Amino acid sequence: QVQLEESGGGLVPPGGSLRLSCVASGISLHDYAIGWFRQAPGKERDEHSLSCISARDGIILYEDSVKGRFTISRDADKNTVYLQMNNLAPEDTAVYYCATDWVWGSTCPMGYSEVWGQGTLVTVSS
Repeated sequence: QVQLEESGGGLVPPGGSLRLSCVASGISLHDYAIGWFRQAPGKERDEHSLSCISARDGIILYEDSVKGRFTISRDADKNTVYLQMNNLAPEDTAVYYCATDWVWGSTCPMGYSEVWGQGTLVTVSS
């Protein structure tokens, strides 16, 4: 069974930092593209990923709103993808999800996301 599990969310003041983790079981994250998405309070989950890291061709993409502030990375040994978030602002408050299209060797931008984690809440507030 393929599962993704996010962690690392919490309450942080404006300008602060958090690192989110996405741990996989049942698949090797090295073989699949992984994207981070978010759902702000009272809104639908974003259709497009904030950031995406491809399986094998080294492609990394960021949405303009997080470019220069967020960094996606992968630790193959820990089967984990991270999202380092710096200079957080109140508008970054959301539930953050990781997902994969579950297509072996996939690249970014990802196709339809087939597998999702349960989400982790990030609250940016003073």
